[in-house]
Amino acid sequence: MKIITTKPVIYIAALTAFALCAWQAKILIDKPNDPIHKNLDSSVSPGENFFLYANGTWIKQNPIPPAYSSWGIGNVVTEEIRDRLKKINEDALKANAAKGTSTQKIGDFYYSGLDSTGIEKAGISPLQEQLNLIDKAENAQDILNAAAILTTTGTRNILGMRVGQDDKNSSKMMVQLGQTGLGLPNRDYYFKTDARTTRIRANYTDKYLPAMFKLSGWDEQKALTGAKSAYTIEKFLADSSRKLEDLRDPYHNYNKITIAQLSNLTPCINWTTLFKTLELKPVDSVIVGQPEYYRAVNKALKTFSADDWKAYLRLKLITSYAPYLNNAVADESFRFSGKVLRGQKEQLPRWKRVLDTENGIMGELLGQLFVKEYFPEKSKVRYVAMVEAIRQAYREHIQKLDWMSAETKQKALVKLNAIHPKVGYPDEWKDFSRLNISRESYAGNVMQARHWGYLVNINKLGKPVNHKEWSMTPQTYNASYSPSNNEITLPAAQLLIPGIKDDEVDDAVAYGYVAASVIGHEITHGFDDEGRQFDAKGNLKTWWTAQDSIKFTQRAQVLVNQFNGYVVLDSLHINGKATLGENIADLGGIVLGVDAFKKTTQYKEGKKINGFTPMQRYFLGYALSWLGHQRDEVLANQILTDVHAPAFLRVNGPVTDVPEFYKAFHIKKGDKMWLDPDKRVRIW
Repeated sequence: MKIITTKPVIYIAALTAFALCAWQAKILIDKPNDPIHKNLDSSVSPGENFFLYANGTWIKQNPIPPAYSSWGIGNVVTEEIRDRLKKINEDALKANAAKGTSTQKIGDFYYSGLDSTGIEKAGISPLQEQLNLIDKAENAQDILNAAAILTTTGTRNILGMRVGQDDKNSSKMMVQLGQTGLGLPNRDYYFKTDARTTRIRANYTDKYLPAMFKLSGWDEQKALTGAKSAYTIEKFLADSSRKLEDLRDPYHNYNKITIAQLSNLTPCINWTTLFKTLELKPVDSVIVGQPEYYRAVNKALKTFSADDWKAYLRLKLITSYAPYLNNAVADESFRFSGKVLRGQKEQLPRWKRVLDTENGIMGELLGQLFVKEYFPEKSKVRYVAMVEAIRQAYREHIQKLDWMSAETKQKALVKLNAIHPKVGYPDEWKDFSRLNISRESYAGNVMQARHWGYLVNINKLGKPVNHKEWSMTPQTYNASYSPSNNEITLPAAQLLIPGIKDDEVDDAVAYGYVAASVIGHEITHGFDDEGRQFDAKGNLKTWWTAQDSIKFTQRAQVLVNQFNGYVVLDSLHINGKATLGENIADLGGIVLGVDAFKKTTQYKEGKKINGFTPMQRYFLGYALSWLGHQRDEVLANQILTDVHAPAFLRVNGPVTDVPEFYKAFHIKKGDKMWLDPDKRVRIW
């Protein structure tokens, strides 16, 4: 397996003049505002490193700003959106709007976040009521009561509770219990012994935890003792938490049990009382994702003292609200989570941090104003049509598969046809009428909003699933596939290329940038190693023949092996099993996009733009969607905690499995981008 690293200089230094000559020819520029041409690095051959060939000049000219851990096209889009949202907020500040209106809530939240004098004066007082509750705890039941109340205002602790769809009955909303409660990103940070992880863990235990306890009001000795207690509990829970790859098995993480069975699993916990404190309606059964975690919680309640638990909950509360408190607390939080974990050099300006918080809390209020100005109806029409073009390409792919039986093909087509696309923005917006926002306290507003969001979630229990609800805002640079709803969500922001109007983007680039990396990617998630286990109605159900499942798994394993071979930093390899779903979706999106694009007028005419054929522009458009680079710290964190491979490998990895890529850029044996035909992956 060829090894691809993250260091561009390695590629550039290794190139020969022969490898470069074909790609350094002068190109006649007939489209000056071309979103791909200006990013090209002609000193790199596409056969050596296609990602750097496509994006290298932009990367050289755009170093990562000090306040960021990575910098790429998503950041550029987000910056454009922030500027637009800033204007919306500044207009709301000046409006003097009536209490309860959207404008009042937007303006007052923004004011409270910018009120640095008021935030400093308040210190940690916005948390005092909850701190008092924790301090009064004397036994395990008091600890559980405090944990439940913290949960209702968004503080993650030992209780990983939410309401969501039953995987095996997608029309029913159920209480779900999952593993949680750690302060480090995931369980591996507590046990890995490599130098990088060891340094992070030492910083967490020796500096960050004692500092946060001191900032919460404890003296130095008590802070040191509390840090030791809290970390010991976290490590105890981490030992019974599942690894990243193990969380991707939907059957293994589905355990539907009655309340009586849950009580047998955790005899120290009175769930009936706890659910009342959690403000839930009467519950007769729950879905437990990781039973061994809750057995560990039960044991921990008996093992650790009330003082240990009070330290643990105090830590969870102060770290949860740290970004919204006075500078000393916020700065220490950033020092560890921003600098140590992610390599950021400085914080974002306050106005950007406040906007990001506001976006996460009441993004659809902002979204309604955003789409009116910045996402025209004709753009929505274009991408709705593109969804159908990809869907038709997928139908044809399924029908032509030589490894799948007719029986499974028929059911796959039923599922494909049932996928519901949400494009651009919601048809119906969320109701924020019960959310109270004032100018009094920034942390207080966040607490109010978290409680409001919590109530919105738990009030879904026992009600029909709302298929019109969106899980993200129109101004979010992201997209998703929901197995339980069998739907894709494509926010407006994800479809935008910065610096160019949508109607100026030619189909070749649009099909690479959107049809492949977004639409085809998300639809393919319905047929990846996890999504394929859900049927057309979104139920976890076996609908493949046994033989077809075996054949799929064999093909998927080749992709696991391919990505396992990539070393990205130090000794860190890609986890091919953990990233399999995303890698299948990337590859699926590319091959579907290729065939859908071949039906367009631009492809059929074959005219070059700025020296590139339509198919070359298609692949360059795909590479544009992953434009960017990362600091080593965030890259290491991603390898351990994320099911997505780094962006450069989401280009260089899957394109080596696509025949059209070899033809478009004349890739030959001996090139670093060459993969022998018998090792190329073909699933969908």
